[in-house]
Amino acid sequence: MMTMNRRKFIEASALAGTSLGILGFKTPHTLVAEGKRIGIIGLDTSHSIEFTKVLNAAQPNPAYDGYRIVAAYPYGSKDIEKSASRIPGYIEDVKRMGVQITGSIKDLLEITDVILLETNDGRLHLEQAMEVFKAGKKMFIDKPVAASLRDTLAIYKASEKYKIPVFSASSLRYIKGIDSIDKSKVVGADAFSPAALEKTHPDFYWYGVHGVETLYTVMGTGCKSVTRVHTPDTDIIVGVWQDGRIGTVRGSRSGKNHYGGTVFTVDGNQILGPYAGYEPLLAHIVKYFNTGEIPVSPEETIEIFTFMEAADESKRQSGKSVTLESVLKKASS
Repeated sequence: MMTMNRRKFIEASALAGTSLGILGFKTPHTLVAEGKRIGIIGLDTSHSIEFTKVLNAAQPNPAYDGYRIVAAYPYGSKDIEKSASRIPGYIEDVKRMGVQITGSIKDLLEITDVILLETNDGRLHLEQAMEVFKAGKKMFIDKPVAASLRDTLAIYKASEKYKIPVFSASSLRYIKGIDSIDKSKVVGADAFSPAALEKTHPDFYWYGVHGVETLYTVMGTGCKSVTRVHTPDTDIIVGVWQDGRIGTVRGSRSGKNHYGGTVFTVDGNQILGPYAGYEPLLAHIVKYFNTGEIPVSPEETIEIFTFMEAADESKRQSGKSVTLESVLKKASS
């Protein structure tokens, strides 16, 4: 017979996130209402930690409707050192917040209802997302959707095949000031963000996507062509929309960089910023988990990544104008 002290130890360990389900005691996923158990794929990004802090708080905001992160599969970047080196520490961080660590995505899917695909390395997203699609679970994919336009298209094709709408967005879609913009009156915009480069990803897929997402949030879809100016410290992408509007993104790699922008409207200029944190994005993720309705269309997300790929092609062509249609056609072939 088990002693009282041994029983208390096992129950406390389960609540701390160790896997003791085989002994018949409560593990974290059994303490959360069915349907609201979130699983994380990828503990190689600070986003995983920040989301867990908010959702697993002692007194979480009622806006999150009882959703909690109950389990995580930690991998994850393998050869991007800055990301991979975070994993051991982040494992311990989430365990202290009641998250159970699993040995595979398959095990994670068995004890969770919805997924945050947080792996920092977009090269792994298609493979990891396919496991989630096949399990029939809703999924938020953090930026970047993938590390190539071809994989981005494949993910959305799989979304259609498995009839599971997928939501992806940067948290900069919800930057302060964005809610006050009447998008029907926007005649142009300039956005800016850090744009550190990562050799395994197209240039703007890594950090610069934040600025591009801000731009698209106010401009909407319909960009026809882009031209890119590249220097060691700065990139500027100039996009021309089909209706003649112009939107730009400035990505900086030197000095202290922030997020923001200027929106030009028929009523005057409006300033975006500063960064609003992760909570506005989380509120939209929870709404998506509840309803299955995505706040950003596949068409818009695909165009965002086409825009960035066209910018890379412009760089390869020494700053020539490149149409989005041409790079989309190439990636689709």
